Amino acid sequence: MAMVKTTGVDELRLIGLLWRDAPASPRSGISTRGITAQAVALADRDGLEAVTIRALAQEAGVTAMALYPHIGGRAELVELMLDHVAGTVYVANTPPGGPDWRARVTAVADANWASCQAHPWVTDLATGRPVPGPGAADKYETELRALEGTGLTDVEMEHTLTALLAMVQGTARAALAAQRARGAGEDADTGWWSAIEPTLTAAIGDPDRFPVAARVSRALGEQTGRANDPEGAYQAGLDLMLHGIAQAAAASS
Repeated sequence: MAMVKTTGVDELRLIGLLWRDAPASPRSGISTRGITAQAVALADRDGLEAVTIRALAQEAGVTAMALYPHIGGRAELVELMLDHVAGTVYVANTPPGGPDWRARVTAVADANWASCQAHPWVTDLATGRPVPGPGAADKYETELRALEGTGLTDVEMEHTLTALLAMVQGTARAALAAQRARGAGEDADTGWWSAIEPTLTAAIGDPDRFPVAARVSRALGEQTGRANDPEGAYQAGLDLMLHGIAQAAAASS
């Protein structure tokens, strides 16, 4: 699935929607927070394309017009949903305190991986320049605090965090795509590969045309039973980043 850009947002209006703490409407009982949570649940269940103003209004038992004062348009609603998800990342996976920065950074990565699995539609969104809401602001503060004490400069902390989250989201997106491609209860690609290998080999022709790719693919298949292994790539990427942080910190000390 191609990345979906979130565009057409009225950013000034969005700031008001994100940061106000408006109570539920006394007449309808709906609120920005409630409708946003409802939209997230719908997207988790049926995908982001299922989230429409009409569908939400039907679920809430109100007219579509009644929702607009609480959520703006659909573009603003998607941003509200992203901020809602951001605010839940560390609810059940709070990074530990203490001096072990590796444990803190690992907890940040693992919590974001878990969030991608719980809200797969988020991995298909490219937000560009997101307007920070309370959920995203709390998340950012938590993540930067996890990097405190590593010896990195402030700019290095920001760059490291951005790279870490990009690695997590990228591998999570690949893992979700692989899961969708497999049948129910199927965890390996051996049957799929057995079915296509003869035809692919004939199409390539020269068996020595891609020697390194063939060797690496064979090794991965023998070890994991998969054509690709995003979960393994996530763990390897995290280990490399932890090693890199340690190296950078040592060089600046």
